[in-house]
Amino acid sequence: MTFEQLSIIAPVLKALKEEHYIEPTPIQEQAIPLILNKKDLMGSAQTGTGKTAAFAIPILQHLYQESNHNKNSRTIKALVITPTRELAIQIGESFSTYGKYTGIRNTVIYGGVSQHKQTNDIRNGVDVLVATPGRLLDLIDQGYIHLNNIEYFVLDEADRMLDMGFIHDIRKIIAMLPAQRQSLFFSATLPKDIIALSRKILHNPEKVAVNPASYAAETIKHYLYYTNKSKKKELLNHILENKELDQVLLFSRTKHGADKITRNLKKQNITTAAIHGDKAQNHRQKSLKQFKDRKVRVLVATDIAARGIDIEQLGFVINYDIPEVAETYVHRIGRSGRAGESGTAISLCEPEENARINSIEKLIHGKISTIADNPFPQTERPMNTHEKKQFEKEKQRRKQEFFANRNKSRNRKRY
Repeated sequence: MTFEQLSIIAPVLKALKEEHYIEPTPIQEQAIPLILNKKDLMGSAQTGTGKTAAFAIPILQHLYQESNHNKNSRTIKALVITPTRELAIQIGESFSTYGKYTGIRNTVIYGGVSQHKQTNDIRNGVDVLVATPGRLLDLIDQGYIHLNNIEYFVLDEADRMLDMGFIHDIRKIIAMLPAQRQSLFFSATLPKDIIALSRKILHNPEKVAVNPASYAAETIKHYLYYTNKSKKKELLNHILENKELDQVLLFSRTKHGADKITRNLKKQNITTAAIHGDKAQNHRQKSLKQFKDRKVRVLVATDIAARGIDIEQLGFVINYDIPEVAETYVHRIGRSGRAGESGTAISLCEPEENARINSIEKLIHGKISTIADNPFPQTERPMNTHEKKQFEKEKQRRKQEFFANRNKSRNRKRY
C-alpha cells in the first residue's frame, strides 16, 4: 500500500514525498480512507504510530478541496484539541509540513506564554486551530475565537485529557460545536469513562484499533534492577557510568522527584534538564531542543510533560519510578524503538513497586530481564498491610503539619 493508492491529492503527496513518506503506517492505512469518506472515527492508537498524519492528511485534503481560496475570509474550519503544549506544537508542525503546498493555514494556541502572537494569528485568519483546552476556553471567553464554523473536530489523547482533569473543559467545548460536523476521537486506552465520552462526541463511528496498550515494540530490550528506595540515586549514577547511554529519557513519578534527580545528576557532571508542569513553556521547549540536539544527555520528565515527545532514534528510556498503571510503562518505553529502530528500557524497582512489575509483565506478555550484576541489590522487603496503613497515616500527619506551619508563617508575615 502506498499513499498514492489512498487517493491523496497531489499537493499533499508532494509534501509527503519530500518527507520520505512512502508507505502509510497501519493506523494511516485504516483511518485515512474512512476520514476521506466523512465518517466519524474512534481510534485506539498510541503516540508514535503515525496517528497525527492519519487525521491531518485527510483534513487538509477536505479543506483544500472545499476552499474558495479567498484569503480574506478565513474562518476556523478544523479544531484539534490535545492535552499538552508539546503535543499541540508537534501537531501544528505536522499540519504545516503536510499542508505546505495547499495554502491551508494553521496555528497553535496553548497556555504558559503570552497570548499576543496567538491572537494576532487568529485575527489574520486560520483554517486549522490546534489547542490545549484551557487557553482555548480563555480566548473564547475573550471573544477572539468562535466555534460556529467548525466542520472537523479532533479530540486527541483522550485518556490523558481525563487523567489531567480536563473533562469539564472538554464538555464545555463540545457544547459550543455545531451539531453537523465530522468528529475524530483518539485514545491510547479505552476504559469505560472514555467510551462514555466518545458517545457524546461521535455519530455512528467507525472503529480503528492499532497497537493496543499491551503492545510493546519487539525491537525494545527490557531490563530490571531490583534495589532499595534509599539506593536508587547511587544505582542510577552507576548505570549512567556507561557512556553508551548517550541520550536518555528518564521518567519520574513526581515534579519534585524530577527536580531532585536533575540536581543529583548535575552534581555528577552529567548534562541534565527537567520538564514538567511547573516549568515555564519556554524552558520546556529549550530543554527539549537541547535534548534533541544532544546538548543534554539526560532529560528527566513526568508522564504528563512527556506526552507527545517525539525523538527520532531515541535509544534509552529509564523508569526511575515504576508507574502505578501498567499501560503507562508501555507508553513510556514506546518513546524508543520507533520505526523499527532498536531501543532499551531500564527500570529501577524498590520493594513497594515489586507488585507493579508483575502487572507490567502480564500486560506485555513477557518477562523483564533482571540484572544480576547489581551493586545495589534489593535487601528490604515490601511493607505489610499494617505497616502501609501506619506509613500513610504518618505521611498524612506530616503533610497536615507542613501546611499548618506554612499557614502560620504566612499569617505572621501578613500581620
